[in-house]
Amino acid sequence: MADTSLPRARRLGALPLWVGLAVIALMLFMVAALRRPDLSGDPETVHRLQDAMFWHGLLPRATTALLAGAALGLAGALFQRVLRNPIADPSTLGIASGAQLSLTLCLAFAPGLLAFSREGVAFVGGAVAVALVTALSWRRALDPVTVVIAGMTVSLMAAAASTAVILSRGEYVLSIFIWGAASLHQQNWNATLVIGTRLALGAVAAALLLRPLTALTLDDAAARGLGVALAAARGLVISVAVWLAASVISQVGMIGFVGLAAPAFARLSGARTPSQTFWAASLIGALLLATADGVVLATAGTRGDLVPTGAMVGLLGGPLLLWLLPKVKPTSPPAATGMPARRLAHPGRGLAALCVAVVLLALLGLTLGQGPDGWSFATGTLLADLMPFRAPRVAVAAGAGALLGAAGALMQRLTSNPLAGPEVLGVSAGAGVGIAVALLLLDMPDSGVQMAASALGSLAALLIIILVGGWTGFGPERMLLAGVALGSVCLAIISAVFAAGGWNTFLLLTWLSGSTDRAGTAEALVLAVATPLLLAPLPFLSRWITILPLGRPTSAALGVPVAASRLALAVLAALMTAAATFFVGPLSLVGLIAPHVARLVGFTGGRTFPVASALLGAGLLIVADLLGRTLAYPYQIPVGLFAAVVGGPYLIWLLQRGGGHD
Repeated sequence: MADTSLPRARRLGALPLWVGLAVIALMLFMVAALRRPDLSGDPETVHRLQDAMFWHGLLPRATTALLAGAALGLAGALFQRVLRNPIADPSTLGIASGAQLSLTLCLAFAPGLLAFSREGVAFVGGAVAVALVTALSWRRALDPVTVVIAGMTVSLMAAAASTAVILSRGEYVLSIFIWGAASLHQQNWNATLVIGTRLALGAVAAALLLRPLTALTLDDAAARGLGVALAAARGLVISVAVWLAASVISQVGMIGFVGLAAPAFARLSGARTPSQTFWAASLIGALLLATADGVVLATAGTRGDLVPTGAMVGLLGGPLLLWLLPKVKPTSPPAATGMPARRLAHPGRGLAALCVAVVLLALLGLTLGQGPDGWSFATGTLLADLMPFRAPRVAVAAGAGALLGAAGALMQRLTSNPLAGPEVLGVSAGAGVGIAVALLLLDMPDSGVQMAASALGSLAALLIIILVGGWTGFGPERMLLAGVALGSVCLAIISAVFAAGGWNTFLLLTWLSGSTDRAGTAEALVLAVATPLLLAPLPFLSRWITILPLGRPTSAALGVPVAASRLALAVLAALMTAAATFFVGPLSLVGLIAPHVARLVGFTGGRTFPVASALLGAGLLIVADLLGRTLAYPYQIPVGLFAAVVGGPYLIWLLQRGGGHD
């Protein structure tokens, strides 16, 4: 009797939450309906126009918000149930970014496909993204932390590819940012009918899949014993969830965190069985998105929405993920398997060889190029003429690559997680917010002002990470997820700036791409000072770097101050990331790739591993800058995009092959 009354009591106790959301959403809708625009003309014409705006604009917008929120809530509940992951949703799994990339490619190169089936195009992109995330996480049995970090990796790759397409064909697809920010403006009932139809079909499919979904709450062996075909069941459930998310994305754009929040609130409301969770998540998702859109409508000015609905949801969703952090169960480090870690017999000689290789690559970057007559080496007078242009680029690429490589090595040792990287810390996205604010508030800010704004944004993000780390005890998994949450909030702000339009949009897009073609002597000097200054502490921290991956009990027993050492390494990694991100953008995956290559070569010691990662990062970005400058001559591919687009597939291959983890 007690077993059945407890969920009922919780549901009744949570009823005011639902009622409160519904009342708030209704009040905001009434405020929006009463805020009629000032129209000039005779009273009858004004009345007809206002009626048209209500029946064909405001009302379908509110209905679309309800249906889209319900669809995302159901999709999130399906993902979380089938993956047994309380923080899975279309945004954390990379589905939204994959769908955006697919739509961007079609808009730029095959617009006829969008006319045929925009929803199908978005579904293909989302399905490919979730397949990659699943493949990356399979060796770790789809544990929550690995899934989220893999989703971040796939999202970075997709975002880099989308940015590259937009930069190359901006006249056709720059407006994709307005769609990406998910404005719910409607002029008819088409989107409402499409999303409503898909939601109804998705609800029927979820009802038919209740039996295997219930069995999936057990372990795999027990589910097989009940006769459930696990691979087929998971594939069907994931397909339905991706289809629901793709339907919403194709109609209104990317809306994150509704699929994360709705199932969480459903479980807090007392939902236990799959059927209870699905209908409660759908209802709460509808009310959450309607409330967020109501806030947007209530704060809208005479020129339209101040913040798009998707960005508003992102601003609210990041703190929600931070609130959910204590509910994430710690997992063991996702160490790669299948390939034993080798160790160099003479690591000092290996570091010397890497130094020589970096110098040779720098000389190659200075001399090798492509011109009207093909490939050639610049010498003599021609080299002297090219040095003012090429030397700063090579110096910036080398310095930024070294900082990102070292930051990645620190993050991976700090968290005992080979999927960690400086991009996950959220500091790079904070730098983007600083630059975006400077571009909005100032008219044509110079590089010095932008650099200062970037540093302030990075510092603010760092302080938030430190506060969250202190709140959660600097746990590795929770600090990683805090970085994901903070990065999502920052990217929501950046997307709102993009949606606002203006001359500064392309400048911000150029920074996102990580272009070094504007690097000059001043930028090179800044990194020439910052790089050795930030790398100098590494030899003195080698004991911490060696011992911390052994775990808290062992580290404490060996006399290492665990909390203080983790905080110090996190601060150093954040400062390295902030200094490098301004020059190569936030999309580069060098911080993830360089430590893997260092470990693969055989640098495993706490003293040599970060240094080798720094040297490899410098070499990787020098090569990326050289190839980006020459492969598409006379056009240039920004170094950050080139490194992310090329390095992402390599990272996936390396993780699936299994790199040694020390």
